[in-house]
Amino acid sequence: MIAAVLAGGSGRRFGGDKLLFRIDGRPLALHTIERLKKADSITKVVIVASPENADKLKAFGHVVVDELLVGPIGGVYTALSLGDAFVVAGDMPLLVPEFVDFIVERFKTAKKPACVPRWGNGYLEPLHAAYSSEFREFLEEKIKAGHYAINRAIMESDACYIEIESLPEEWRESFFNVNTRKDLGRIRGTRERVL
Repeated sequence: MIAAVLAGGSGRRFGGDKLLFRIDGRPLALHTIERLKKADSITKVVIVASPENADKLKAFGHVVVDELLVGPIGGVYTALSLGDAFVVAGDMPLLVPEFVDFIVERFKTAKKPACVPRWGNGYLEPLHAAYSSEFREFLEEKIKAGHYAINRAIMESDACYIEIESLPEEWRESFFNVNTRKDLGRIRGTRERVL
């Protein structure tokens, strides 16, 4: 299965292009990509970029451009043009390869349009999930109707859910994403050893 790294955000909260910000000498996006490549179920990693940052990201691998620019739903829609995909955000440097494999395996056995981790309070992790290429048509309908919330699209589909609280606790760091410069402290401090 391919893995698609969504890299179209503007990084407003971070104060610049966070995906190019260097951690331990390597850009943030590269940490995410390298973690995905360690997952046995992932055969190829692609980067879904905006027209503005596509050229800058080509150094990290194969880039496809999201021309819709309607948020994560557009990135997922663009990624699914290449086939089934495990989709993550580009600012997730602590991805757990074993967890990625677990989700992909559940996706394959469930045979549902999407397989998404879900917290006990109902909160979804749509940018750490597996999607079927057939789900693209459903997303297209939502986008055309002006409904850009990926969570809503998932909940209105016949998705499979993975209950997070039933999984190994150490897998939860996989969801960590960098929104602000303060978040970098978590990576550089106690988590430095895992990068």
